[in-house]
Amino acid sequence: MASSTSEPTVVRVSRKGQATIPKGLREKFGIETPGEVFVYEDEGRIVVEPVPSPDELHGIHAEGHERGEATERLRELRDEEERREAERTERLRPSADE
Repeated sequence: MASSTSEPTVVRVSRKGQATIPKGLREKFGIETPGEVFVYEDEGRIVVEPVPSPDELHGIHAEGHERGEATERLRELRDEEERREAERTERLRPSADE
């Protein structure tokens, strides 16, 4: 395998739509495993981008924002996702009546 991360690599996509980001790219861009990435479309391409850690977000757009505001918003989003996941799990769990 080439050590350069600029060369295209074929990655298989599972039936669930899952693909593995090659190790060299994860290391280069600091993507932790397990972890999270942004996935979006830009000019007809799929873009996978690391989600910045709260430490990396500290200070961005500081004008007009209170210290820790971005971190708090990230926590809210993560808590909401965990709540939705718990609800999905509960809906899929067989009830005692079955």
